Amino acid sequence: MAHILIVDDSPTDAYLVKNMLEECGYQTSQAENGEEAIQKVKEIKPNLVLMDVVMPGLNGFQATRKITKNPETSNIPVVIISSKNMETDKAWAKMQGAKDFLVKPIKADILLATVKKFIT
Repeated sequence: MAHILIVDDSPTDAYLVKNMLEECGYQTSQAENGEEAIQKVKEIKPNLVLMDVVMPGLNGFQATRKITKNPETSNIPVVIISSKNMETDKAWAKMQGAKDFLVKPIKADILLATVKKFIT
């Protein structure tokens, strides 16, 4: 089964996403910030990363750029999940290498449809 890394500094948001994914049979891991996300991506090589933006230290945009620009991890798709809903945020996410951008609060059907786009 596909392995998805959830990166979010909010335990509540991470828990909700984790439950939605695990109910559909996906394996999940979690990271609480950008630095931890980069380390875990290198260690576990997930099939997909779901990345929050606003986090302490390295933010989600910075972590996404480091993951997608590193030849060792560039094949792992990153989807931003954020409460930021400006077109500029969405454009900036794409420029950092994100494959998609979802807005919180995330609905299960939207999350699962997005995951299925990147995990076949």
